[in-house]
Amino acid sequence: MGFAKLSLKGRALRLLAQREHSRGELEAKLARHVQEGDDLAALLDELQAKDFLNAERAADAIVHRRAARFGSLRVLREMREKGIDEELVRAAGRELAQTEMERARAVWQQRFGSAPPARTAQERARQLRFLAARGFASDVVARVVREAGAAGLDDDDPAP
Repeated sequence: MGFAKLSLKGRALRLLAQREHSRGELEAKLARHVQEGDDLAALLDELQAKDFLNAERAADAIVHRRAARFGSLRVLREMREKGIDEELVRAAGRELAQTEMERARAVWQQRFGSAPPARTAQERARQLRFLAARGFASDVVARVVREAGAAGLDDDDPAP
């Protein structure tokens, strides 16, 4: 069963049933399906009034979905791209900043944890790029890679 026979409201509800959307994101997805006589703004207002469309829930959903794998910069950029209100983005940024270091360590550990520490500049640069591409702040990235290298150099045990 596809979208072919659904009304605009049916499409909106189906999209909202899959995951939370911001108003701007839902408007962009529905705009190409507007028929003559459809009032997209009124539909979105109705969905907001019934709390089917909620910016705070959409922001929380993005943070929940992305924060474990990505840094604050990337999560906040995605929120802005989806049309989340700037005040909610800043609040999420403050929340994410508190756990940035732990999340960066976890992402590094998942990717490089079983590998030997970065002993060459090339390997260190690869690890720095990896974390930076995931949206972690440069000071956090440098600290995580430096700590991982220092921990690896302190180990006197040969690798198994």
